[in-house]
Amino acid sequence: QVQVVESGGGLVQPGGSLRLSCAASGSIFGLYAMGWYRQALGNERELVARIISGGGSPMYADSVKGRFTISRDNAKKTVYLQMNSLKPEDTAVYYCEVQARIYDIRSYWGQGTQVTVSS
Repeated sequence: QVQVVESGGGLVQPGGSLRLSCAASGSIFGLYAMGWYRQALGNERELVARIISGGGSPMYADSVKGRFTISRDNAKKTVYLQMNSLKPEDTAVYYCEVQARIYDIRSYWGQGTQVTVSS
């Protein structure tokens, strides 16, 4: 079983910054893609950023390009999301996805962390 634990969410004023962290643990024999999704009130869950292992450029939603940066530390099995120049429309529950292999490759999800950008 894989456990996914997020931290770093909270309340921030417009223009501020937050750094989200997501650490995976368990009997993991391989780490693959890791990413962040968000779901605002009344909206569907959407991709924010995703990063793969073994090469390739990170993917970002158009709405966050130039403001958010995703990175990963494979030794720590951790993915980060640095969020700068936050806007009220960034308010959402942010979910971490970890694609890992135990017997096969599948996605594991964190519990979600609330990010609120208030004016």
